[in-house]
Amino acid sequence: MTTTTTTTAQLTGERADLVETLRLHRDFLRRTVAGLTDEQAASRSTVSELCPGGLIKHVTQVERRWMRFAVGGAEAMDSEPVDWVGQFRMHEGESLEGLLADYARVAATTDELVGTLDLDATHPLPQAPWFEPGASWSVRRVLLHLVAETSQHAGHADILREAIDGAKTMG
Repeated sequence: MTTTTTTTAQLTGERADLVETLRLHRDFLRRTVAGLTDEQAASRSTVSELCPGGLIKHVTQVERRWMRFAVGGAEAMDSEPVDWVGQFRMHEGESLEGLLADYARVAATTDELVGTLDLDATHPLPQAPWFEPGASWSVRRVLLHLVAETSQHAGHADILREAIDGAKTMG
């Protein structure tokens, strides 16, 4: 994997497009939860288990894990355990402000990595029922997946927010 010391301010072309698209969808998600209390952010406003704060927590963990994959493959991605249920919920002692701060740190790391990683570098995917056995993903595909994941969950958050207090980000 090739690395350089490029900052996101210097990104051009495809790298700039990837970062700007990811930033746009992150911003939709952040704006959707803006102004919520911790109690509102932890509330389930639909029949699903999702809550706005839990979505922030989830996309943070997903972005962190996928960027570990982009740097070091499946072993790096799986280097920390995943709380598959708890990642969608806010737990006692967690605040929306704290979750958003963690998300900002992860986002900044991702944005920097986009400028340093070889977008064509590939790694075999970890073994999981949702991945085709033996498949590999490039760093580029990881970034496209993060855009899709963030966008999808920004839409989920918009629905949850509307059910909480009628506010809409995207509608």
